[in-house]
Amino acid sequence: MSSHEVLTGTLETAGRLDKALAEATGLSRERVKGLIADGAVEVGGKHARSGSAKLSGGEAYRITLPPPEPLETVAQDIPLDVVFEDEHLLVVNKPAGMVVHPAAGNPDGTLVNALLHHCAGQLSGINGVARPGIVHRIDKDTSGLLVVAKSDAAHEGLAGQFADHSITRRYLAVCAGHPNPPSGTVSGRIGRSDKDRKKMAVLPDDSTRGKHAVTHYETVRRLNHAALIECRLETGRTHQVRVHCASIGHALLGDPVYGRTPKPLRCVLDELDFRRQALHAARLGFRHPISGESLDFCAELPADMRELIDETAR
Repeated sequence: MSSHEVLTGTLETAGRLDKALAEATGLSRERVKGLIADGAVEVGGKHARSGSAKLSGGEAYRITLPPPEPLETVAQDIPLDVVFEDEHLLVVNKPAGMVVHPAAGNPDGTLVNALLHHCAGQLSGINGVARPGIVHRIDKDTSGLLVVAKSDAAHEGLAGQFADHSITRRYLAVCAGHPNPPSGTVSGRIGRSDKDRKKMAVLPDDSTRGKHAVTHYETVRRLNHAALIECRLETGRTHQVRVHCASIGHALLGDPVYGRTPKPLRCVLDELDFRRQALHAARLGFRHPISGESLDFCAELPADMRELIDETAR
């Protein structure tokens, strides 16, 4: 990316400037705030002064992106299950236990470390750090499909699809109990819990905090004291499936944060040494951001979840 990389467009949503820009560009909200502070953002032909500025919608914006900062993370030769790859993007089937991006406590062994080696540095840097390529994330202990951008153009196109909720995302999960009704919709704002800031929670409908979230679920198979369900996401909030399932009394088996696993199921988890939330990103569909082709990918349940289902079906 050159020092003259510029993002332009029109803000379609009203409300806070930082939120509207994040939705329009795919940049993180914190990244937008930093760019505003650096004087790199213009709205309506004037320099933006605060991310909290209120918009009515329809304003033109211009963001001048500085060169991406060097990424200190090292490339590591870690095997990847690559489902699809071309010059613009790749889709990987992430195993449970792998962190997506280096952070405190997980400085290496992450998906980004593996990608840096696999892609030989050809990953997008649109969020201000050279070559991360990460457009979205799934939790460390969630397995399944994730798309990675290899170019800034691909990153912008994919981020736009995530922002307008046109991405197809279906998860398979094993939850405690049998949802009643067996299929339905859970909606509610998701934000930080007032009781535990490390957890997310469903907030009151009139709350000004959090973000609107919608999960459609359907029972695929009834098990003993549990059920295999498919969850279709309209939105992609932090821990969305886990929080929504817990909010209706059907927490995911093995979930160390939101789960209250009934005793008979705890015995099964102990016997199998199953130590993660039973959640798998099974399907991912989107338009190719460059060619416009419709792409759809599926990943089979990993062995540990298949074994869990077999044991709870007995």
